[in-house]
Amino acid sequence: MDVVESVLNTGRQFVSFYRRTGADVPFGDPLPSHGTEMEGWFWRISEPDTGRVVVALCSENRHPEGEWSTAAIALHPGGVVRSAAIDGVRADRTEFSVKAESGEDVIDASRERLRMVIGDSEVDLKFDDEFRWPKPFGGGGVFSSVPFLNQYWHPYRLGGKASGTVTSGDEQWTFTDATLYCERNWGAGFPLRWWWGQAHDFGDADVCVAFSGGLLELGPFKRDVTGVVVRLGNRVLRITPPALVSYTGNDLRWQIEARTPRFHIELDGRGVGDGPHVLPVPLPGERRNIDTDYEYLAATLRLTVREWGRTIFDGTSELAGLEIGSRPA
Repeated sequence: MDVVESVLNTGRQFVSFYRRTGADVPFGDPLPSHGTEMEGWFWRISEPDTGRVVVALCSENRHPEGEWSTAAIALHPGGVVRSAAIDGVRADRTEFSVKAESGEDVIDASRERLRMVIGDSEVDLKFDDEFRWPKPFGGGGVFSSVPFLNQYWHPYRLGGKASGTVTSGDEQWTFTDATLYCERNWGAGFPLRWWWGQAHDFGDADVCVAFSGGLLELGPFKRDVTGVVVRLGNRVLRITPPALVSYTGNDLRWQIEARTPRFHIELDGRGVGDGPHVLPVPLPGERRNIDTDYEYLAATLRLTVREWGRTIFDGTSELAGLEIGSRPA
């Protein structure tokens, strides 16, 4: 029994050491903190009947003077954005638990619940009906297990339900089984430039799509890369490099094309309405946020999926999230 326990302890120590490089072992759990310079968690809730969208995000940013968090709540309609840099964040490395409290600002996040208070705005939601990630590697494919990349991405919850309340000032929204999407990002910080999108409101179709791209850096190696994940019912398609994935776009248009011999995915997104919300981006080493993340909370995104040349899904969401951002060199 002692030998077995010794082997298990050695295995746990190896996994912990490996995760500190940013990489995950196959079938690992990317949700707890890896201990990299920046660890981020993101939630997106939408309600097609009312057109309401809620985005919440938080992070654990490492600094010699102590860990701190970039936190934000954004709401549509209304153009609300509340953000803060919160000191004293604690993110567990063995389970999904992120907590911080500084003055009136609060973060209390887990797999089943999110409570976040920033200024006059509060998110208090419980989650259920989870669709868990089914593949051995994360959203980045085989790159999820490559150590020391500048950024990792994983859409860990491709569907679920959120219930509770969201308050901003004198206004309170109540949600019952609103549509939920959750993801993670971590690494050395945000890349020099990036693009992102997500949608799950395609009429009655049980479909979720997310894409993420940016400048990938590993030592002298630098290359723009993009990955796409689509859930069609219980089926999850992931196309990432070395497969052919291309992105073209600007602050009003997002176009993605991803191909394998079997699948062809096309995404055409357009920013609409009054313009994007401006969300905070952490500079971990400088212990401050910058406002260089531009995200449409209710944009238009058309998704087309072909298998062996035959169209198996073609639909448009009017409540998509589309984002473009950058940080100083």
